[in-house]
Amino acid sequence: MKKIDIHAHFLPPISQQEAASLDAEQAPWLAVDAGGETGQIMKGSQPFRPVYRALWDPAMRLEEMDKHGLDIQIVCATPIMFGYEFPADRAAAWCERMNDRALEHCNADPGRLKALAQVPLQDLDRACSEASRARKAGCVGVQIGNHLGPRDMDDEHLVQFLTHCARNDIPILAHPWDMMTDGRMKKWMLPWLVAMPAETQLGILSLILSGAFERIPESLKLCFAHGGGSFAFLLGRVDNAWRCRDIVRENCPNPPSSYVSRFHVDSAVFDQGALRLLVEVMGNSHVMLGSDYPFPLGEQSIGKLVAESPWLDDSQKQRICAGNAADFFGLAG
Repeated sequence: MKKIDIHAHFLPPISQQEAASLDAEQAPWLAVDAGGETGQIMKGSQPFRPVYRALWDPAMRLEEMDKHGLDIQIVCATPIMFGYEFPADRAAAWCERMNDRALEHCNADPGRLKALAQVPLQDLDRACSEASRARKAGCVGVQIGNHLGPRDMDDEHLVQFLTHCARNDIPILAHPWDMMTDGRMKKWMLPWLVAMPAETQLGILSLILSGAFERIPESLKLCFAHGGGSFAFLLGRVDNAWRCRDIVRENCPNPPSSYVSRFHVDSAVFDQGALRLLVEVMGNSHVMLGSDYPFPLGEQSIGKLVAESPWLDDSQKQRICAGNAADFFGLAG
């Protein structure tokens, strides 16, 4: 069975000096341990996350792809690389450099490794320009965060960026980041376990309930990571609220469940019951294999959840594992 993993991260070997061109105190860089097998993502002088060589070494990535039986993996920035909080001119130069580094990473095997670009989303013109430049340079799409500070995806600034991508055939992966918390989620990775799924659902519902999908061309190719977060499980609650409360349907002319055809989700839900619900809600044609590789919260045996689903037939499994991604990103089938 062919497998295309549409959600995998990378971070190139950025030096502290290179990171300082964006911001000396907060920009990310990579500190590799003496043995070269492990390292730390650094944020200025502070450790952010322990990582291992597959994050920056395409040779090791390809070896692990072979172990997982992956034909193609689409790599995108680790979200700490976004740079949305920095001045737009510096962020624009940073994004262009990181996108070139992503393409260099993929040049290890261009047939099997594909890249999503990052953009300086805080500046609409620069974001649109870099999305188009990177697409022409070889990136198969763009990854964006699910919000821009206090602006959710229904903000006109972000709607215009989505519209640009729709009109220029630039697929988008929306990834949760900078998770909502007031300090109560202080242990046990609760921001990743509670707030991250909520952030993803917030991105989806902000587009639906605001009426933004009415203004964005239907040609937009938009995928939400992590199985759409808590969206599928809570969609019944949202439909009920739309029927019963006029403030919920004020800007949304149709039931929220009628918009599931406007976006895709990945399959990173880790549970057969969750996958079955996701496919029932989204439809077999709107779920794509995604692993969140190479992080510990990702799928450790990529594609196993789909491949071992007793209620999916072979045709459905092939659509989720590769066919939908080939159509979405314009890859060889």
